Amino acid sequence: MYLWELLLHVDLEEFNKKTRTLKKENENFYRRLKLKSPKNIDDLFHQAHDNAFEKIDCLKCANCCKTTSPIFYQRDIERAAKACRVKPGDFIDKYLKLDEDKDYVLKQAPCTFLDSENYCSIYEDRPNACREYPHTNRKKMQQVLDLTFKNTLVCPAVLHITEEIKRHLK
Repeated sequence: MYLWELLLHVDLEEFNKKTRTLKKENENFYRRLKLKSPKNIDDLFHQAHDNAFEKIDCLKCANCCKTTSPIFYQRDIERAAKACRVKPGDFIDKYLKLDEDKDYVLKQAPCTFLDSENYCSIYEDRPNACREYPHTNRKKMQQVLDLTFKNTLVCPAVLHITEEIKRHLK
């Protein structure tokens, strides 16, 4: 199955096989990319991001919501708590835990707020980390290359973006 077919049909089993196959190669690619001049990296990522999201529908996948948790900062907690009509302290008690870095993250995966059709029940009030995911259209991409590599293991779009940039740089 070609990568585009994988992305359009979002076969997560195939995606997981593909990520395992490419993990070491992509890890090395991102290690080398960190050594390059940062001025062109943003343009490469932004173009590949735009190309990918012209064809990819996140609602067909939602692997990020099924497997990982965003960090909830205080403003995220307050916004989400208001959407759930509970006090921030009650929101923390019900949905969040502190991780090893002392950040608030969801107690469970998949995300409590993800419904059966991959819609987010607090979409308008979701955490900033969810709003910015997969972080491939940010300024100063050089600063988030480690995170971007990790996201190749979670997000089919990031894997595609990575493959496009690898082809471009060859």
